[in-house]
Amino acid sequence: MAEAFRYSAILLCVVLVLLIGCSEQLQSSQGETLLRIQRLLNYPSSLSSWNSSIDFCNSEPNASVTVVCYEKSITQLHIVGNKGTPRLPGDFSIDSFVTTLVGLPSLKVLTLVALGLWGPLPGKIARLSSLEILNVSSNFLYEAIPRELSSLSSIQSLGLDDNMFAGEVPNWIGSLQVLSVLSLRKNMLNGSLPDSLSNLENLRVLALSHNYFQGEVPDLGSLRNLQVLDLEDNAFGPQFPKLGNKLVSLVLSKNKFRDGLPAGVTSYYQLQRLDLSNNTFVGPFPQSLLSLPSVTYLNIAHNKFTGMLSENQSCSADLEFVDLSSNLLTGRMPNCLLQGSKKKALYAGNCLDTGDQNQHPISICRNEALAVGILSQQKKRKPSTTIIAISVVGGIVGGIALVGLIYLAVIKVKSGKTIQKSTTRVIAENASIGYPSKLLSDARYISQTMKLGALGLPAYRTFSLEELEEATNNFNTSAFMGDRSQGKIYRGRLKDGSFVVIRCLKMKRSHGTHNFMQHIELISKLRHRHLVSALGHGFEYYLDDSSVSRIFLVFEYVPSGTLRSWISGGHARQKIHWTHRIAAAIENGGMVGHGASSGASKDPSLSARKNQDEKVDVYDFGLILLEILVGRSLTSGNDVDALQDQLQASISSDDAARRSLVDPAVRRFAAQVQDPWRGDSQSSEGSPVTPTQQPQLHITMHKQ
Repeated sequence: MAEAFRYSAILLCVVLVLLIGCSEQLQSSQGETLLRIQRLLNYPSSLSSWNSSIDFCNSEPNASVTVVCYEKSITQLHIVGNKGTPRLPGDFSIDSFVTTLVGLPSLKVLTLVALGLWGPLPGKIARLSSLEILNVSSNFLYEAIPRELSSLSSIQSLGLDDNMFAGEVPNWIGSLQVLSVLSLRKNMLNGSLPDSLSNLENLRVLALSHNYFQGEVPDLGSLRNLQVLDLEDNAFGPQFPKLGNKLVSLVLSKNKFRDGLPAGVTSYYQLQRLDLSNNTFVGPFPQSLLSLPSVTYLNIAHNKFTGMLSENQSCSADLEFVDLSSNLLTGRMPNCLLQGSKKKALYAGNCLDTGDQNQHPISICRNEALAVGILSQQKKRKPSTTIIAISVVGGIVGGIALVGLIYLAVIKVKSGKTIQKSTTRVIAENASIGYPSKLLSDARYISQTMKLGALGLPAYRTFSLEELEEATNNFNTSAFMGDRSQGKIYRGRLKDGSFVVIRCLKMKRSHGTHNFMQHIELISKLRHRHLVSALGHGFEYYLDDSSVSRIFLVFEYVPSGTLRSWISGGHARQKIHWTHRIAAAIENGGMVGHGASSGASKDPSLSARKNQDEKVDVYDFGLILLEILVGRSLTSGNDVDALQDQLQASISSDDAARRSLVDPAVRRFAAQVQDPWRGDSQSSEGSPVTPTQQPQLHITMHKQ
């Protein structure tokens, strides 16, 4: 036993020494590619630190430039210039530039914003077949969107904002099945939108504002994940688009919509921003829009909405801005819009009974409302004599039916029965994405679906928020497993029936996601019988700036428990003895340097004191060894500090004091001096546990 352990310890030390001195080294050809990109961009100030001696993979990221590497290859490249950067010189070749970019074949995220790029976007950019996020906003790219982009089967976010792209949105756009963000704002695109947009089931953001589109908006009602729709400043219309009810932001301003609002618009319970201004919408204004539970911004200015407002109308508590200006509204302003310093309400140019903003006489609104109604009727086809006759008969029958209903209602009331109105259930679901500008400019990383791992586990993949909500019944308390220092933990069940553990990590706005993405990419490839394997991840976003608000990490569910729970006595009367503890430690130690120990800890607050990446695994593995020895969990920095003080004190003490720190189960095993390979060894506490009964131990990555 002693000889075997000594050999394993020596081998482990050698491996640790070698790994501590290692660091990620970039292939020299890719370093040369980056320097060539610097030359082709005319040496912008944001790349002034680049030179032949720089370690690109370990350079400090900033708002202007970030390079992320994995396994000696560049996987993310972010270069952001200054707003208003002029075009690059006349000798710049966009074709040569893209040819150079193709020399980085592992790119998954590419951000080239405000760099003065000009010319038609070459189709050869699609040779970067692993791209998941492409953002070339705020440049001078023109002509049509290249067809070759249709081959980017992994593309999830496509941002071409603020360029000079022309022509129509191609029909093949509907073939990008995993696309979740499509942003084409501020271009010269025209024509009508293709019906194939309705095929993009994963689409969350569709931003097409400030172009020259026209005609009816395709039926988008099947896009159940759509949350942001921005069609501002085009010529869409006249019908209000068919949409799902999960919208968070809907902007239809400055178009040619001129019919009434559908009844379904009042059921957009997640809606926070609604802008219908500068159209010709007619018909009654649905006052219930003011009381939608999530609405913060409502603008219907410069339309032909009619109706009498009530001063007793209720408003959403979160409502901050309302513009009802230049419509045909009468009545009194709701008191809820006139009270409180947080709310700003504009309502000039109506016929309201108020004296503090410019209002028209009520006769003007009535006459114009009548005129609008007559014009709307004239635009419709004149009915035939047969239709008129049917209408008259229908009116008579309808009148008789109405009288009958009134009679039945009176009978029920008189008989003591009451008729209750069904109340609309308010569903307040969390928004998971926001306006795409910062999402695209920061190019938040989304991992590519990976190949099948070992142990028969499914491929690592990206989970949508809807999948995770369904798996946990909208994160119901019945699925809640615990609250740890790094987030809440839930048990979920996927559509295939398999159980998973989902950890929700809250992100502060000031925190970047680059470190998390590198960590996620690493643990996604780990497949080992002593590790709880990661199955995937998902994101939720802040609405206002699209920065990541929560990261969801999905792991396999291990019903037999984890190494920590067994050594700390979390499993009733059974605790594992020394031979199994040291076996798990040796096998886990062999993975130090590959991020396995870091995954086993998932508490960055303990590892933060060791900032150097090459030392984090060693530090985390040390924590695992300490937990194995002392038999209790170290869940905070205070726990570690306290144990460190005890260890320091025990060095100068006698053997009894040092032994007192060790788990009694380990001390009893040492005293018995049993053969570690015998099958009749007793568990240190409670009933005997033979090696065949011993549970498969997992170094957990989802429990603190």
